[in-house]
Amino acid sequence: MSIIKIEDLTFSYNEDTEVLKNVNLEINKGEWVSILGHNGSGKSTLSKLIIGLLKASSGKITVDGELLNYDTVHSIRRKIGIVFQNPDNQFVGVTVEDDIAFGMENLGIERNEMISKIQEFSKKVNMIDYLNKAPHELSGGQKQRVAIAGILAMGTDIIIFDEATSMLDPKGRDSVLSFIKELKNQGITIITITHEMKEALYSDRIVILKEGKVIADGTAVDVLQDKKTLNSSNLELLLPLKLIYHMQEQNIENKEIEEILWQLSLIK
Repeated sequence: MSIIKIEDLTFSYNEDTEVLKNVNLEINKGEWVSILGHNGSGKSTLSKLIIGLLKASSGKITVDGELLNYDTVHSIRRKIGIVFQNPDNQFVGVTVEDDIAFGMENLGIERNEMISKIQEFSKKVNMIDYLNKAPHELSGGQKQRVAIAGILAMGTDIIIFDEATSMLDPKGRDSVLSFIKELKNQGITIITITHEMKEALYSDRIVILKEGKVIADGTAVDVLQDKKTLNSSNLELLLPLKLIYHMQEQNIENKEIEEILWQLSLIK
């Protein structure tokens, strides 16, 4: 059952350039979908349209059965949380505790319940020992975990990670990806916006955008086997795939090596 349905979605920042062009996409409840694309492909714009930060030029977005419009945008935002690229830009509290509480305060959640949720979700993201810490005392990965705790405390069913690992070191990136996997296992619908093919392998589906259009939509195996589409996507290909394509271009036939490289390309 789809929890997000996007129909004929078009968006322009100005009259001359369409950023998204008749995008159609369905995301099922509990699914993890990675939206891949090079810079300027429209992937981050799509995430902002889904949560109502931008208004579509035309088309429809339906979230959990509700059509996104002026009257429903606040209701829909209660169902969707977003973690942005730069962790510093999303920290609004003086301390970790303040930041986790921020969204709940906006929802008018009663104080005792709020305190209970801060304890519960700071534990879930392994940040309970940092509740009195200031933002500058945290690593990038820890800040992202705080952002996730604040979203979970609001009871959202869907979380969008918009390039949320791109500014992190390898340890921080692995930490956030590990936690995303846990969230998916809990039944939360996950959308990751990324240009990293390696990260997308963890998801149930990969959607590739190019110049505002969906050019691929399928499982990792399906997408990685589509040489023509991948080559046209302007994405950085995984090294094993590059080697397979190079062998094919040079008419080097070795099925055993190709199979090994193919399996290497699917290692998460």
